[in-house]
Amino acid sequence: MSKRVRHQKILEILRHHRVNNQEGLKKLLGADGTDVTQATLSRDMRELRLVKVTGADRIPHYSSPDEWENTPALASLLPTLFQSAEGVGHLLVVKTLKGGAQTVAAGIDWEEWPEVLGTLAGDDTILVVVRDPAVTSGVQERIEEMAGR
Repeated sequence: MSKRVRHQKILEILRHHRVNNQEGLKKLLGADGTDVTQATLSRDMRELRLVKVTGADRIPHYSSPDEWENTPALASLLPTLFQSAEGVGHLLVVKTLKGGAQTVAAGIDWEEWPEVLGTLAGDDTILVVVRDPAVTSGVQERIEEMAGR
């Protein structure tokens, strides 16, 4: 396999998974049919300029600088775009300024909070589906705090 193809696979894995260490990345590559040595993987990561960033959950993970720079942090979006949030059961409805829902939903997805199953965004409304209804209010509070409310 060429270096270019291997680099593409690494970047694709990082787009879909939060990878905390090189061993985790090596395992994901192996599951995808790409076996690499630790030395090759270290060299690839250096060449791709991968950086370790800390998410809202305070757990560090690898990211490509290009992707990190193009994805606004949720904490920087919410103070200006957030309007309100209200939850019931497994569902949390987040209201944003007109046109802000998709950007905020992408920010929530990027955070990869373990209690959030996923988001669905319209123009000014986001449906956040949580895994356990017992944590819906906690997710709502976290979003409100990040918005400065």
